[in-house]
Amino acid sequence: MDDGKSTLIGRLLFDSQTVYEDQLAGVRKATRNSANGGLDLSLLTDGLRAEREQGITIDVAYRYFATPRRKFIIADTPGHEQYTRNMATGASTAHLAIVLIDARHGVLGQSRRHAFIATLLGISHLVIAVNKMDLVDYSEDVFRSIREDFSAFAAQIGRAPDMQFIPLSALCGDNVVHRSTRMPWYTGPALLEYLETVPLSDDRHEAALRLPVQYVIRPNQDFRGLAGQLASGVLRPGDPVTVLPSGRQTRVRSVVDYSGELAEAFAPMSVTVRLAEELDVSRGDMLVAPGHPPQALRRFDATLVWMNEKTATADRPYLLKHTTQTLPARIAQIRHRVDIHTLAEQPAAELRLNEIGAVRVEVQRPIFVDPYRENRLTGSFILLDPITNETLGAGMIEGGAEEDADRAPRSASIALAGHPEVLWALARRMVDKGHPVTVLPGDVLVVTPVEAASTPEVSVELDGRPLDNETETSQTADRILQELVRRGISA
Repeated sequence: MDDGKSTLIGRLLFDSQTVYEDQLAGVRKATRNSANGGLDLSLLTDGLRAEREQGITIDVAYRYFATPRRKFIIADTPGHEQYTRNMATGASTAHLAIVLIDARHGVLGQSRRHAFIATLLGISHLVIAVNKMDLVDYSEDVFRSIREDFSAFAAQIGRAPDMQFIPLSALCGDNVVHRSTRMPWYTGPALLEYLETVPLSDDRHEAALRLPVQYVIRPNQDFRGLAGQLASGVLRPGDPVTVLPSGRQTRVRSVVDYSGELAEAFAPMSVTVRLAEELDVSRGDMLVAPGHPPQALRRFDATLVWMNEKTATADRPYLLKHTTQTLPARIAQIRHRVDIHTLAEQPAAELRLNEIGAVRVEVQRPIFVDPYRENRLTGSFILLDPITNETLGAGMIEGGAEEDADRAPRSASIALAGHPEVLWALARRMVDKGHPVTVLPGDVLVVTPVEAASTPEVSVELDGRPLDNETETSQTADRILQELVRRGISA
């Protein structure tokens, strides 16, 4: 169903005088050839031939424009159900979503679907644009009825974002850039006025440091840098950092980008970090703030949007891409499917194209995650087909699986003075089992408790006898791990 999204964006660009003359000339020519009459503003964004022929949006089209108050990136995403995956892709990085509703038809299933997906993706502001008001004689009763219906649906979501209802006509330009005189009963802002003034906060700067390592740069023997995009937090030279999964702590020697050395870097900047010490760090590792580590999980619960014709089933092998690493995974359980129309949870054995469900995922080794509501980057993942590398689904992590929480490690402090090689071998084994660990000065390994107050600390010490070779080191680490399992510290 055509609600007029592309026309609205075209009107927004045209009335704000941000369209180039050559673009307008191309639109005029295409409009005349399609015999639509006048100037078809939807052609400013509908670039695919199939879109122009069918009068619908299929792909995600990005448009950039600016006003004296703000710069904008608009993602024109499709509204039709079969292109839900494209809508989710476009909305995944948005601060605000505009949901269009045809005033003639009211709140339909696709409007509910898009509002629900926008909420799942953490978008905190929704504009409910009731379009085509010119076709209902600019009726206030029609607008109020739609506002009541949609508000009732949004109340069921439970975590509904801030909402602004705006009646408009994209075709005629009412309440798009300038306030309309045809709807004196509406006293709120026009769409562009609201977009320019809505308060937007990016709390990624205030969150704990997360820097997934994408690449190790070594152009010469004097430079070794860890390149990546900051997912959250602020990074400055001299700051202490912990390297995961090893748990080793060091300090930042310098932070550089294409322009040279930086006094500080913040999300979402892409930077290269030099550490004070030469540590074993590679792609897929993560630099985090000491004392504020992410969760190390092998099993976690997530909300999954399925994006492929192949159905999602439990125990089928997948590849899971999370931050900068890709590893084998499986869906351990499909907990339920969400009915978009009623938000009811339905039992399900599989998920089909464009369906949304709650799943439990198991990965080959622990990954370092935050709940999606706290960190979009470290709390999201995609599932790939291990054979074709197709994107199958996109997920938002809720937290660790309940049974994993029940098996949470007790607090343990393992003193291995004089045996750093055993300490690092044991740390790797603990991380592989999904236990968050921290290495302290003096060759002390701490297994961080989930509920420190409920479990006593256990100390394990090793004598100072030197070890002869790597085999003995590995055997010693295995013996300590077995002892930790016996004491209930490790599973």
